[in-house]
Amino acid sequence: METPPGPQAGRTPARPRTLSVAERFCGPPGVVNGGYVSGLAAGYLPGAGSVEVTLRAPTPVEADVLVERTPAGVSFVRGGRLLVEAVAAAEDPEPAPFVPPEEAAAAGAAFPGLVDHPFPGCYVCGFREGMRIHPGPTGVPGVFAALWRVPEGTAEPLPACEVWGALDCVSAWVHLRPGDVALLGRLTGRVHRSAFPGRAYVVTARYEGVERRKLFATSAVHEPDGTLVAAGRATWIAL
Repeated sequence: METPPGPQAGRTPARPRTLSVAERFCGPPGVVNGGYVSGLAAGYLPGAGSVEVTLRAPTPVEADVLVERTPAGVSFVRGGRLLVEAVAAAEDPEPAPFVPPEEAAAAGAAFPGLVDHPFPGCYVCGFREGMRIHPGPTGVPGVFAALWRVPEGTAEPLPACEVWGALDCVSAWVHLRPGDVALLGRLTGRVHRSAFPGRAYVVTARYEGVERRKLFATSAVHEPDGTLVAAGRATWIAL
């Protein structure tokens, strides 16, 4: 597996032309978590600021994926099939609102996935070893929140692809009801500053509407004092 990209700022090491993502970073079984793979793709555009990543097909875990430069950005391809496209975004996504840490922790205690979870093995919002971001409803209609405690012993600063993962799953849970399943279709994100192990962050999402099978939401990662770490805008596809 390649070394995950760091924050989208400063000098960036050369990126490999192929990558393979370990199984532990899955979302659905056998498939790389959508936010995580979006962050990997965004890492190939370090000077772009906000990046729009479109997931054309699931990226399998433990498989060699070709990274191709395009006139607009970068693509991930396997066996001639386009999996992921990343391009510079025209504008920054508006962050979901900040929630105080105590409220975020209380919301997480009502995480709907405790009752019904479509992908309990997800690296970001599942129950095995991983990020374990479990958002629940707040007192504000349409806003979910969780307190994300980054464990010690991880890379410092935290790889930006994990921050992208934090922007991902929370934006689905504002839509999901028992029995629902959705897959990430597009995530536009920007990492404004680094996240670090041993610290806690507030992760939020806000419901932004539905258009047939498309589910829209914004998301954000904040420091406990409200400082913005990252913001995202997601489109999910209901199955």
